Amino acid sequence: MTLAIFDLDGTLLSGDSDYNWGQFLVEKGLVDIDTYKEANDRFFEQYQSGTLDILEYLSFSLKPLTRFTKDELDTLHNEFMIEKVAPMMQQKAADLLKKHKDQGHFLLLITATNQFVTGPISEQLGMDHIIAPVPEIINDAYTGGIVGVPSFQEGKVTRLNDWLKETGHSMEGSYFYTDSRNDLALLEQVEHPIAVDADNILTEIAKERGWEHISLRD
Repeated sequence: MTLAIFDLDGTLLSGDSDYNWGQFLVEKGLVDIDTYKEANDRFFEQYQSGTLDILEYLSFSLKPLTRFTKDELDTLHNEFMIEKVAPMMQQKAADLLKKHKDQGHFLLLITATNQFVTGPISEQLGMDHIIAPVPEIINDAYTGGIVGVPSFQEGKVTRLNDWLKETGHSMEGSYFYTDSRNDLALLEQVEHPIAVDADNILTEIAKERGWEHISLRD
């Protein structure tokens, strides 16, 4: 099956689910409002500029998960989906996913946002599989750590290659849609690299290399 690979934040979604999860925690009063918001904003700026230390960020973003039971987190995530994720859903993105699905393509989501946040979003979008940073769980509780390589920048290629070996899927005819300069390494691996509402750096690269640049904004 042809792989249709998608980034999530800023691509299929009109905003960033990771950043908005942090905002959600701040608004619910579940983290220290001043210090957490300042750090969340700072890490988001680093991500946008391509300078994010992913391990430092994951240590920050996964720590709140350690304070709640999985049932409590499921309840919070359901609220998050309604309050924050639903407004970021895009009809043009849904139409694009359907177009690939109708062609018999395998829908693969690859994101740098941890799987606790993105797993339910992937399911709602109808993706066939998701590759995301995997939060560590011991004794049915989140530890704040991660398992394996984070799927960020070159890590997306590493995780994808591992998955290809495990599943036997091929990159022949593959597509990858993303908005971010952070995904250049993966864009260079596919037959059809497509920029989506791209940042300024990726926009220039797409122009130089003759890559398609589309918009999914409603």
